[in-house]
Amino acid sequence: MALAQLFDTANLILRHLLRLDFAGIKRLGRVNTLFAPDKIVHNFSNMTNLLYFTDIRTDTSNPSPLPKQPRDMPDGMTHLGENISFDDWIKRRALTAIVVIKDGTIVHEDYFQGTAPEDQRISWSMCKSVTSLLLGALIDKGLVDPSALDRKISDIVPQLAGTGYHDATLRNVLNMASGVAFNEDYLDYNSDINRMGRVLALGGSMDEFAKSLTTEFAPNTYNHYVSIDTHVIGMAIRALMKSEILPLFITHIFDPLRLETPPYFMTDSKGEPFVLGGLNMTTRDFARIGLLIANGGMVDGVRVVSKDWITQSTTQSAPPPLPEKIGTPEGELGYGYQWWLPPDAAVGECFAIGIYGQFIYINPNENLVVAINSTDVNFKDGNGAPALENIAMFRTIARHLNDAH
Repeated sequence: MALAQLFDTANLILRHLLRLDFAGIKRLGRVNTLFAPDKIVHNFSNMTNLLYFTDIRTDTSNPSPLPKQPRDMPDGMTHLGENISFDDWIKRRALTAIVVIKDGTIVHEDYFQGTAPEDQRISWSMCKSVTSLLLGALIDKGLVDPSALDRKISDIVPQLAGTGYHDATLRNVLNMASGVAFNEDYLDYNSDINRMGRVLALGGSMDEFAKSLTTEFAPNTYNHYVSIDTHVIGMAIRALMKSEILPLFITHIFDPLRLETPPYFMTDSKGEPFVLGGLNMTTRDFARIGLLIANGGMVDGVRVVSKDWITQSTTQSAPPPLPEKIGTPEGELGYGYQWWLPPDAAVGECFAIGIYGQFIYINPNENLVVAINSTDVNFKDGNGAPALENIAMFRTIARHLNDAH
């Protein structure tokens, strides 16, 4: 740890010692080692030991486990001129779990690095895509007027007036095009995203953190990934519904999904769910979210969200990426409403992604869903090259299952 980081951490500890906040000091210590190579696998399956959390009391009295019919996976693939075996891909991308669904049936499921099927793994930013689903479900049911998408955030959430979100619309924020200044580099101790992590650890408010941000660009100028944009979507949902957000998730998303295991959410100290990355579920249940998308918003014959919202969310609608992203792997990806599109995406082909290699990949034309959890410490190599490698393997799996049928 650099001298400046040590000084910063020492100051934080001193402030909390003066308040006798020993629990906060312990959380800070855990957060500072959250991604440590010798702890990351355990941490990602045991987030209740690190931060504030709340159980999601879903109705699991009538779960709907998916049928299973094991099928062989491909031997490997050729990507950018390199031959990569399936087993080597699993190791180099540090997978902890993989679930493959074809035609509504689990055809492959495996767990690695000492993890187990019942582990509830942290979603990280895959949760952003689930937050988008919630907004869509509320619009579909007439609980939120669709005109809200083009209202200014500062009109919906008055406490954000005069902040970096003052002129951005809800649609801008869905597109990660708010124009807010934000450094998302997880490997930079002083980045905004890591400052946010320390706010969570030490009992701060995410709402207050959002209010502290400033403007860098006019809204809708660039697709600039700002994790707090998703928290602001949550703030807008709370304001529009005059409700806490967790009951809305339970009623409109989690209960209809008929999950196998009740998930849980990381929260701030106020109990506010960390909707930008704090959902913890089994990998099978992450895959079930993908199946919802692949089925056009339906689960077991019940509509959870409209096909129209799914189409809007998974169609390219964001402005161009930041100029420095053009020509990089990250710059090849498209973006809709909190859902990503792979390069040369087929109709409906999309994915949710979280740091360190969390993926829900959906290809409705192939009736395929792949969910993986990982502890890939090299996830940022080459400005996102591992993400393209993962997408290439998912597409290889799709071709293999079709050829072998």
